[in-house]
Amino acid sequence: MTAFEHVPARDQASGLLLLCDHASAALPQGYGRLGLDPALFQTHIASDIGAATVTRALAARFGAAALLGRWSRLLIDLNRGEDDPTLVMKLSDGSIIPGNREAGPDEVARRIRDFHAPYHDAIRAELDRIGPNAAIISIHSFTPAWRGHPRPWEVGVLWDKDRRLAGPLMSRLAQHAFVWGDNEPYHGALENDCLNRHGTRRGLPHVLVEIRQDLIGTDELAEGFAHKLSFVLDAALGDMARLR
Repeated sequence: MTAFEHVPARDQASGLLLLCDHASAALPQGYGRLGLDPALFQTHIASDIGAATVTRALAARFGAAALLGRWSRLLIDLNRGEDDPTLVMKLSDGSIIPGNREAGPDEVARRIRDFHAPYHDAIRAELDRIGPNAAIISIHSFTPAWRGHPRPWEVGVLWDKDRRLAGPLMSRLAQHAFVWGDNEPYHGALENDCLNRHGTRRGLPHVLVEIRQDLIGTDELAEGFAHKLSFVLDAALGDMARLR
């Protein structure tokens, strides 16, 4: 089984590539549950709740290709560079990860080879296929509260130096009465993350969209939210194209 799920482009003219780095809470054979209580795999430390359903729904709406990570972020975080100390997490939101605690350089290198590198190779191949007019949208989700502090945003728009897509997207979210955050609840400047590697370094427009998990916590909610979001994204992509 490959390290990622590939949704082929239905419309070969679509310039959009959708990514979902933290799509799954599953683990490959041989890793058990990494020593964790199975209940933790239903929480945000294992995957971005609802993000996979939103990604697949948007891919269907736009006829676009999508790549989704097949294994839990607890195994290896596809949205981190190979030298990032959080690539294989030993502690996540207060939970020690026993199966990662003793993971030395050889084990980390094996996980990069088997799970991390194939995903990023697939992204490069899709972008090569699409060509110079490609745009990347990465879908993530965030918890409604963090350490007792409510997070009011429905959608967070994360970006670093390139506002070509983030700017129009925030304008359109405002027009459609979404509660949105500019680089909230996280900042988009993360050296060597997925969009830095495949967007910034290739000079392609890109954005990371964070969605509050209570809004997409079931397939029905996620599909409904994706439907609403698709109109906003379509308008933002059109705005960006006119500015090119």
